[in-house]
Amino acid sequence: MLMAMTLDGKIARNSRQLVDWTGKADKQYFVRVTRKAGVVIMGSRTFDTIGKPLAGRKNIVMTRDPNRKSREENLIFTDQSAGEIIRGLENEGFEAVTLIGGAIVNSLFAKENLITQIHVTLVPTLFGQGLSLFKDPMDLKLELVENREIDKGHLLLVYRVIP
Repeated sequence: MLMAMTLDGKIARNSRQLVDWTGKADKQYFVRVTRKAGVVIMGSRTFDTIGKPLAGRKNIVMTRDPNRKSREENLIFTDQSAGEIIRGLENEGFEAVTLIGGAIVNSLFAKENLITQIHVTLVPTLFGQGLSLFKDPMDLKLELVENREIDKGHLLLVYRVIP
C-alpha cells in the first residue's frame, strides 16, 4: 500500500480532492515504486480523481458499476474481490502490486490480509477532517523497516505488516 498522509492522518479532504498537496519528492517516489511493481490497484473514485490510466503500469480499478468499460490496454475495471484480483495477477506472473487507495479499497485488501507493506509519506500539513487510510476499523500490527526525510519536513515511513 502506498499513500500520502497529512500530520493529522488524512489522505484527502474528500473523495474528489486531487493529490496536489504531497510534494515533488513524494510524486517521484510514487512513480518509482509503482513502475517497479508494474501494477496499481485503486477504487473508482481514486481513478476518477486521477482522470486517466497511469502510463507504464497495469491499472486495475475496483468498481461496482458494470457499465464501466475500458478502451485502454493498460486499464481494467473489475468487480472482483481483492483476493481474486491478486490470484489473477499472480497467474500473470506479477510478484508485486501497489495499492493506491482510497480508504474503501485499502480496507478490502486489509480485511483479506493482502497488504504486506505500507509506505506512507507524512506531509507537513493539516486538513482537520477528511478521509483516513481505511474506511473500516483495522487492527494491523506493523514493524517500521525504513524512515527518512525525502523533502524538507516530508517523512517517508515504510512498515511491514506483521501477520
